[in-house]
Amino acid sequence: MILETSRLRLRPMRSTDADDLHLIMSDVEVMAFWDITQVETPELTAAILEGQLAEVEAKKAFYWAVELTETGAFIGSCDLSEIDRRHKRAEIGFIIAKAWWGDGYALEAVSAVVDHAAQMLRLQRLTARTHLGNVRSVRLLERLGFTQEGLLRGYVDRDGERRDCLMFGLLL
Repeated sequence: MILETSRLRLRPMRSTDADDLHLIMSDVEVMAFWDITQVETPELTAAILEGQLAEVEAKKAFYWAVELTETGAFIGSCDLSEIDRRHKRAEIGFIIAKAWWGDGYALEAVSAVVDHAAQMLRLQRLTARTHLGNVRSVRLLERLGFTQEGLLRGYVDRDGERRDCLMFGLLL
């Protein structure tokens, strides 16, 4: 399923996206608020991507490459994961290359995924989780109508450091 906005094209991720994805996931600043540190090797990024594609194949998730419509440049990805069709809910996630921060692309891409979740998939609830201190993601989620629902204390073990996460929810 391809999603389009005025400036972006979201198309299904494919294994050939590994190199472009690695450029993003190897950036220390981009990965500062992720469950893992920056990814050191292209092989590890490829393995992560293959795991995501297996989730898609099993109909447990959707992963989209985010491309600029005008140039076709790969600038990030968005996803719906942890899809629970019985309870009509899923978790939403996103990552955008640092060079494209501040231009509204993340908001535009995530908004398209939220619309798709509501209109095409008929989901009724989305969740999103971010590490405490990730002001940019919190601001984006709030702009889309997500509400902070809780603090998950020590939720993530990132290289031996317990990190708190904020949980957000959106009823569609």
